[in-house]
Amino acid sequence: MACSSLLPLLFLALCHSSTHGAAPASDHNPTQVTTAPVPLPNVAKEFLQSHNQARAAVGVGPLKWSEMLPNATSRLVRYQRNKMGCQFANLSNSKYGANQLWASGMAVTPLMAVDHWVQEKNYYNHTNNSCAPSHRCGVYTQVVWRKSLELGCAQATCVKDQASLTICFYNPPGNIIGESPY
Repeated sequence: MACSSLLPLLFLALCHSSTHGAAPASDHNPTQVTTAPVPLPNVAKEFLQSHNQARAAVGVGPLKWSEMLPNATSRLVRYQRNKMGCQFANLSNSKYGANQLWASGMAVTPLMAVDHWVQEKNYYNHTNNSCAPSHRCGVYTQVVWRKSLELGCAQATCVKDQASLTICFYNPPGNIIGESPY
């Protein structure tokens, strides 16, 4: 069921631009304009902090919040909310690495979504880069993929369907067959 006529309880389109907040020209160089970084929304900070905590635990450097990826995830979760009833998105042809979480009957915070993905660590064996039988580890390994540098996430809630969807994109993508995530 689509829920396009319903207002979402939780919908986060996260993006920022580094071109806002320009400071006056410098006294030393009148043509030089300095820009102050735009602070990230709290939800972006929560997604980043929880990802970077999992990455630090295995010695991988931090991700940074992308200016482009949140726009892509925002469009996708809105489409899934409005046309697909918050069902899982088909991410098989995405040019980015991706994780998604569907939840029924509850709102999901960024921390809850990332913690759910990181739980797969319990089944991942780094020594031989494998996952325990009957388990999957791909969402965990994407979170900690050392070559991924940027992150962008969005969430949507379908009130009528009592479901929520969280999607994060990673650039460059991870989970390359035969490579260890860290």
